[in-house]
Amino acid sequence: MNRRHEDGSAGDTNYGRIGVAYSTYRQPDPRFAAAIVEAIGGARTVLNVGAGAGSYEPTDRDVTSVEPSASMRAQRPSHLPPAIDAMAEDLPFPDKAFDAAMTTFSIHQWSDVAAGLSEMRRVARGPIVIMTEDPDLLDRFWLACYAPQVITSSARRYPSIASIAEVLGEVEVANIPIPLECVDGFNEAYYGRPEMLLDPLARTSCSAWSFVDEPTAASYVERLASDLADGTWDRKYGHLRIQPAFDGSLVLIVSRGEPM
Repeated sequence: MNRRHEDGSAGDTNYGRIGVAYSTYRQPDPRFAAAIVEAIGGARTVLNVGAGAGSYEPTDRDVTSVEPSASMRAQRPSHLPPAIDAMAEDLPFPDKAFDAAMTTFSIHQWSDVAAGLSEMRRVARGPIVIMTEDPDLLDRFWLACYAPQVITSSARRYPSIASIAEVLGEVEVANIPIPLECVDGFNEAYYGRPEMLLDPLARTSCSAWSFVDEPTAASYVERLASDLADGTWDRKYGHLRIQPAFDGSLVLIVSRGEPM
């Protein structure tokens, strides 16, 4: 049986504890949203798995969302329909019920990634669209030098592209450049705005920080703050403050399924 936390969160993260400011710091970035809509193509009915607070749900489609965390469901904006309390590994829908299925920043938190992906393929006739991070590319980000356990915990949690393809078959993979003013505040979104990672709510909104004990995390933040104060960070990485985009670990994975 999949473990669920007090607020219903499934998998390895308790969003009742860390998700209180998620909808403030994790806004859908329009460039990522456009890539997702393009990948969905002509699908009219779309299932959003692990929907969180509703980021990236296309508003011009008939979207059904599932999200196990009550605290995340409560943060959905009023213009979106309520999400169903369900888990990726056990979707309460008949076979081929949707034209497409999508999931964003979610698969690394599932208890059984293969089961969740199999369920998405079962209920979707057409494309499955996954926005996630490639664990092999996480060390491109300077945070690996300041908070190594944050990066290594992420690398352990994110499934490899090969393991996703093993379940879904042939997939298309595209790296997504991260814009300097990215409004979706995952760690790499702050590649050119390091001061944001001194904000405890910004860090809490990135689940990887919850896998590092508090004294260790505090030491990471203290070192970053010190290097920002004395100019060390800027001497090493200051060019990133004006770099328009960063090619980090963010990828869009698409399994085409049946032609639409």
